[in-house]
Amino acid sequence: METLNYIDLFAGAGGLSEGFIRAGFNPIAHVEMNKDACDTIKTRTAYHWLKENKKTRIYNDYLKSENKNKEELWRNVPEHLINSVINKEISEKTLPEIFKSIDKELNGQKVDLLIGGPPCQAYSIVGRARKDMESDPRNHLYKHYVKFLEKYQPRMFVFENVPGILSAKNGEYLDKIFKAVQKAGYELAIPPKNHLNAKSFGVLQDRKRVIIIGWKQELNLKYPNFEETENKFQVLKDLFSDLKPLKNGEGTLNAVKYTKPTNEYLKQSKIRNGLDFVTQHIVRPNNENDLEIYQIAVDEWNNGKRLNYADLPKRLIKHTNTESFVNRFQVVNGRGFSHTVVAHIAMDGHYYIHPDRKQNRSISVREAARIQSFPDDYFFEGSRTAAFKQIGNAVPPLMAAALAKTISQLLNGK
Repeated sequence: METLNYIDLFAGAGGLSEGFIRAGFNPIAHVEMNKDACDTIKTRTAYHWLKENKKTRIYNDYLKSENKNKEELWRNVPEHLINSVINKEISEKTLPEIFKSIDKELNGQKVDLLIGGPPCQAYSIVGRARKDMESDPRNHLYKHYVKFLEKYQPRMFVFENVPGILSAKNGEYLDKIFKAVQKAGYELAIPPKNHLNAKSFGVLQDRKRVIIIGWKQELNLKYPNFEETENKFQVLKDLFSDLKPLKNGEGTLNAVKYTKPTNEYLKQSKIRNGLDFVTQHIVRPNNENDLEIYQIAVDEWNNGKRLNYADLPKRLIKHTNTESFVNRFQVVNGRGFSHTVVAHIAMDGHYYIHPDRKQNRSISVREAARIQSFPDDYFFEGSRTAAFKQIGNAVPPLMAAALAKTISQLLNGK
């Protein structure tokens, strides 16, 4: 099969890209405005190159180092690969410069695929409530996406977003996207049931996403039939069981040993892939008030109920608003799939309480990454808060790999 080249726009921490690399695609460039996320992709780019060149020890030593020097790690890798991660906001002003950088990386090669989805907060229900839709520039980023289609003429594209994009402004935004893409010479379609769910692709998370697939009009394709799998695994028993138990405020960014051997799910999902240690298993601290609420929330959950904030003892209620967001304290479902991990996890962990009452805390950075199906050797650069944000915004690599496998077959004419 030929090597298929792609460009990743609005790349975040590289979750979508990781899936496409697993399926044999070759990244030409990643474009992302957040510096921490760019640094994460650079570190992951170093991992892939070192692995391919049988120098994984250099990467593992970096993970084990207590004084990590990312620039030093990157120096082990051809400079152009690190430079292919473009830390720029995509705008009218920056497009010429971004195109110039990508053209340099391409060096005459063709682009087979464009992937990525503009920041989704603007299409989310909460985002709409906060800001006038028309004045939010994020709602018009699809226009820049179309300019990449026009310039690089990939055979296909993948445009990922939240379900809210379907109903934003009564479907008007989706209609605009369709018209702009069709004008550029592409056909596109949304999933038959409007969205795909990460839990149908081996991810232990109930995460619905609109995956728009597009192709050049002359290819005469239709929406791919993605192979879904039945998921029999559970968060507590299969996903968290080998990680050291922690209390609130405990843990470390540095390497710690697993407490148990690997299991069927961790092997199958490639979350554990050969290392005998894990990093970033660290938990944020909480005050006594929140910890008491966490205990109540877990007790309620174990009795088959979600905690309603308004029903808490009066002494524990600190928010004046008890009418909306009454589910602001939520326990991760240890006996099945987690609810959706979102970027708000960077602000506090109340929406992601660990299901083990004895640990009485919110989930760690590594646990959040695992819920998103990131492998344990994936290192998120930046602060703990920055890592949580990157994880919450990401596409689960396991889901991305399943999409990529089918798209690879289409592009290779199979």
